[in-house]
Amino acid sequence: MYTSESSNISWRYVCSDGYRGNPYLPIGCQDIDECEEERHKISCGDATCVNVPGFYRCEGSKTWIIALGVGVGCGVLSLVMGGWWLYKLLKKRRKVKLKKKFFKRNGGLLLQQQMYSHEGSLEKTKIFTSKELDKATNNFNNNRVVGQGGQGTVYKGMLADGRIVAVKKSIAMVVEEVEHFINEVVILSQVNHRNVVKLLGCCLETEVPLLVYEFISNGTLFQYLHDKSEEFPLSWETRLRIAKETAEALWYLHSSASIPIYHRDIKSSNILLDEKFKAKVSDFGTSRSISIDQTHLTTHVQGTFGYLDPEYFQSSQFIEKSDVNSFGVVLVELLTGERPIFSLEREKEGRSLATHFISSMEENRVMEIVDARVVGQAKDDELMMVAKLAYRCLSLSGKKRPTMKEVAIQLDQILALLKDSNVDHHHNQEEIVDLKLDLPFPWDSTSSSMNSSFFSRNICSIEKEPLV
Repeated sequence: MYTSESSNISWRYVCSDGYRGNPYLPIGCQDIDECEEERHKISCGDATCVNVPGFYRCEGSKTWIIALGVGVGCGVLSLVMGGWWLYKLLKKRRKVKLKKKFFKRNGGLLLQQQMYSHEGSLEKTKIFTSKELDKATNNFNNNRVVGQGGQGTVYKGMLADGRIVAVKKSIAMVVEEVEHFINEVVILSQVNHRNVVKLLGCCLETEVPLLVYEFISNGTLFQYLHDKSEEFPLSWETRLRIAKETAEALWYLHSSASIPIYHRDIKSSNILLDEKFKAKVSDFGTSRSISIDQTHLTTHVQGTFGYLDPEYFQSSQFIEKSDVNSFGVVLVELLTGERPIFSLEREKEGRSLATHFISSMEENRVMEIVDARVVGQAKDDELMMVAKLAYRCLSLSGKKRPTMKEVAIQLDQILALLKDSNVDHHHNQEEIVDLKLDLPFPWDSTSSSMNSSFFSRNICSIEKEPLV
């Protein structure tokens, strides 16, 4: 207690509310923890008693805050997931809609109609989904590319059933040609010949149509003839057999298929070789079918320089014999081992192999340009027979060229002669189908040991169907 001397008044010091202790001592008043007193706990009820300096307060449970946080978090997560799902759904719908658009634009509905209208076509023409071919080619990975050309890119793929296929992705297709393209797919899917690459089906729900063919593993004839790094040069007998098989395939397409088909791009790079070096004619990207009564097809000039028929180049009318001309160039490649177009260094010999070959024939020096790799394997007779056959195929007049049937038969007979070298020479003269040549120059009989009359007879009419 404190007493004032002037006023005779006294004061008594006490600790403030919420504190207890001796107020006359430094830091003598200490905070009271009210929450330890039962009455304060009761006063807070369900709330939590929280001590503060000099007082206490009642705080409600924080569970609702946690619940609110969890709820907000779940809401945001649900919103994000919902947005992502909606995005995926819209993307999928857009993709499906785009596939339908491409399918319709690429003639899918027309193809389905044709498939059902042609008996048996439904089983022969398979319409692949883009998903199937994406999986087969690893999303068209660049390491799956096995070939590229003016018509598109070819990828190697494996279907779900384990079949190895070649998937051709076209560069583009003109809308006006859709109907014709679909007709070709239906026709080519029904082509069944051992020396023609089989069309297994197509995919039309992509921006450009995809064609699916059987896969041929051993590369092209062009590679084996002209690639200097190739370790296994083709023997003369193998070359003759490849020529015969190619000729039989073209004969089949021209006359034995359900509707005559002109290939329009015959060249050594379109002749594939399987593991047994059997020929397979491929790449029908520019091929056209015609009605039975048609004799020619009028189109924009298409093909590969060096193989083009001069008559077709001038008239734009492609005929059966135009394929024969292109095949004649392939025959000359097999005979000489030369490329169809010469380099600039050899321009004095002519820009094309065909021109150079024709000049060599007319100057009676064709033996000088025969491939050195086969000279020791072939008889002069055989080389000259093939040379004369190629010369006829390359005639400037389509009417003077033989048909592919005649070419196939002649090559078959030459190959038979090669295999049976012990047969009497005169007997061969009677049995072998001969070529009637209208050569514009006198032929030197010393260039071939065969009697000149061997080539003077007309081609016999031998009824022989190519193997299917």
